[in-house]
Amino acid sequence: MAFRKKDTGKGSVHREKERDLHKLKRIDLLEILVEQGRELETLQRRVEELEQQLADRTIALEKTGNIAAASLELNHVMEAAQKAAEQYLENVTRLCAEKERETENRCKAMEQETINRCKALERETSKNL
Repeated sequence: MAFRKKDTGKGSVHREKERDLHKLKRIDLLEILVEQGRELETLQRRVEELEQQLADRTIALEKTGNIAAASLELNHVMEAAQKAAEQYLENVTRLCAEKERETENRCKAMEQETINRCKALERETSKNL
């Protein structure tokens, strides 16, 4: 009786599985195929779930990026609006000060004119007396 030397590599495991499959009956082979089909369906569903989770995360990351970009853009808009409001307030303050000076000058001029008229009227009245 001769002993064969046993292969220990991956090829030998594959050949042993092949020999085991040849020994099985048709019904056993069909059961294995059905079980593998079920396992394949389960794995395909799992792959679909994982792909959906990946897509959801990708969308969430894109939204986060979009929100961050929008936030930065909004900050720029708010800064520009703040500067515009400050400029407007400065202009209104400056214009109010100018109008106040103009009004003060007009009042002084009118007051001086009134004083001059009063003096003229006093002179006229004193002449007529």
